[in-house]
Amino acid sequence: MIYTIVSLLLAFWLVGLFMHIGGGFIHTLLVLALVVFVFDLISGRRASI
Repeated sequence: MIYTIVSLLLAFWLVGLFMHIGGGFIHTLLVLALVVFVFDLISGRRASI
């Protein structure tokens, strides 16, 4: 689920970047996507070996 949200945010950022729409809001979405991704990596479940 979290990777879907991150993927959608990155896709919206790319669309906004190439079509010059959204202004600073697009960059805010990118930062939000990166924060969510890093948080998931840090707090994610560890695989038991």
